Amino acid sequence: MEGQLHTDKIFEKVVYPNQEIKNREFENCMFKNCDFSGSNFSGTRFTDCTFIGCNLAMVKLGHATINHVEFKECKLTGINYSECEDFLFTVYFENCLMDYTSFAKMKMAKTKFIKCSLKGVDFSNTNLTSALFDNSDLERAVFNYTNLTGADLASAYNFDIDPEINTIKKAKFSHYGLQGLLTKYNLQVV
Repeated sequence: MEGQLHTDKIFEKVVYPNQEIKNREFENCMFKNCDFSGSNFSGTRFTDCTFIGCNLAMVKLGHATINHVEFKECKLTGINYSECEDFLFTVYFENCLMDYTSFAKMKMAKTKFIKCSLKGVDFSNTNLTSALFDNSDLERAVFNYTNLTGADLASAYNFDIDPEINTIKKAKFSHYGLQGLLTKYNLQVV
């Protein structure tokens, strides 16, 4: 059923993969240990929601609104967040598997990625001003014309960021992470 409004509900252990869940609204809802992998959430609005231990791999989010949504211990692989509505897009990620997702061209200032796997994630043309990458794996993540002004990558690892094509003014890096800024120069940091 499309157009349904869900407010202040808890969805627990819902197994509903590869389904059409379009044009719904979820406000102040919690999702625990649910499987929505491969489902289509196009046109759906999530406001002040929390997902814990959910499988959302390969979900479709065309024109979805994601406003103040937290994801904890979730599988979020292969999602194209750049299909979401950019207005009000605010998210928080903790202990999530997010490999091969795309945030291309999104406005994500102050977004927090805590202990996440971000392998192969596309951050091209993304505004990550003051974002936090705390103990997150950025192996093969793509940073092209990305705004990382004031971002904290001090404990991030396996990243490769070209300072000539990305904005990194006042970004924080540990001395261990400096190699990730020098990869293109083929230098040996010892």
